[in-house]
Amino acid sequence: MKKGNEISAGSKSKLRPRRVFSDTFKRQKVEEIDRGLYTVLELSKLYNVSTKSVYRWLHKYSLNHQKGVTQVVQMQSEAHKNKALLERLAELERVIGQKQLQIDYLEQLVQISSSELKVDIKKNFGTKSSPTSTALSSKKDSK
Repeated sequence: MKKGNEISAGSKSKLRPRRVFSDTFKRQKVEEIDRGLYTVLELSKLYNVSTKSVYRWLHKYSLNHQKGVTQVVQMQSEAHKNKALLERLAELERVIGQKQLQIDYLEQLVQISSSELKVDIKKNFGTKSSPTSTALSSKKDSK
């Protein structure tokens, strides 16, 4: 029995005493990580604290390292490419909007012309043209 007690007493002496860090200390260390002075691993080795504890501090005190927020890291060239593609998309959307306005204008013009001339221009658009309009177009072609 004594041997068992001696072993447990020896193992207790190897345990590190429990340490409690103040909130101001934690905030200061998190701020140092945010500024890039230390990494999580460097800080954990420096103060003999688990990386899990340091991450808890980060999630609690840092605005940049909130839990549940995913940070996307990409190369700078990808960022430029994405920006250029977004600008191109915006330009194409503007062009589509302008074309739609032209289409609406032309449809309104056809509708008004049809009512003024009392002829369904849309219906007669695909029919053969009259001889006078054919003669005019042939004169233009010859010039």
